Amino acid sequence: MPVRRFLAIASAAIFVSSAEGAPALKDSSPRRYEFSARASDIDKRVQAHPEIDFLLESKGKPADLQHASVDTRVEPVGKLVVWLMGHSAPLFERVNSYGLHAIRVHYANGWFGKFGKMSPSPDDKLLGKIRLEAATGEDFSDLVSIPKPDGMTERVYQFLKWLAKENPGGNWGQFLSEDGESVDWSKVIVAGSSHGSTTAARFAKHQRVDRVVMFCGPRDQFETWQALPSMTPQNRFFGFSHVLDSGWSGMHYCRSWELLGLHHFGPTVNVDREKPPYGRSRRLITDADVKGDDKKAHSSVVPGSSSPKDAERKFLHEDVWRYLFTQPVEEFGADTPADDGCKKNLTQ
Repeated sequence: MPVRRFLAIASAAIFVSSAEGAPALKDSSPRRYEFSARASDIDKRVQAHPEIDFLLESKGKPADLQHASVDTRVEPVGKLVVWLMGHSAPLFERVNSYGLHAIRVHYANGWFGKFGKMSPSPDDKLLGKIRLEAATGEDFSDLVSIPKPDGMTERVYQFLKWLAKENPGGNWGQFLSEDGESVDWSKVIVAGSSHGSTTAARFAKHQRVDRVVMFCGPRDQFETWQALPSMTPQNRFFGFSHVLDSGWSGMHYCRSWELLGLHHFGPTVNVDREKPPYGRSRRLITDADVKGDDKKAHSSVVPGSSSPKDAERKFLHEDVWRYLFTQPVEEFGADTPADDGCKKNLTQ
């Protein structure tokens, strides 16, 4: 049986008003709901792919657990965050407080351990093709064979259908197409950190989404898919990383952000020195104290144990996280020149 957590109390129906254009929520017991369910319980077509370290069980425990949450007490925005990395409870708490629904699916992303070091290669889009196959379950790469039920897109679709039945008060069905046969990606914010942020960016080049939020990424530093034509407009990509992250010392982030075209929407802004809305830029950095630890710097930009805190133990970047997920996409900073000091070709 699916593992799940939620509370349902019979009482008079209560409506929670919504932001303009978003359906109102009708919940008998407004609260914050959290759900956990195995992908293999939701969809019997799901299978393991040990050849790319993609398992349904590991060390006797489920490895395909998926997560979702929504706070029906908060005015809904009518948008869904799809998180493409390990479950982050602190992040989900925050996006729920912004009026956003959130899910994290288990999909075939374990391939990176096997193929992640194959670049540079004659094909400067090799990893990007694998990412796209893992995201869509469609045949883009000769190196992997990931069927549709194990790709991110189908996992999101199946999970949303399950949630719509389990939590009707959360109105998860609004994120399905009108005919109920697919995900309505126009209402989706695809987000991730590191490996996940890189796949989020690659998917958004292929499929138009509402917004992309990239923490400590994207990478694939020897590839050029970041410069491909994009179905998602450039102004809808947002990035946030720490300057001590090796992604900066290796010029991974500066090149990816510029290949994505983010310099057309404002300069790189240090959030520790400017107040929101950070010049309405899409390129945000921090130099907050992480004790000189580049690994801690890498993970510090997502709410969690590595995130910098003030003297009262409060997170320093609450305003940044809210900005990344809620800044109006049609409001952006001035076009700025590309950085001549940022190498776009790191194979030379």
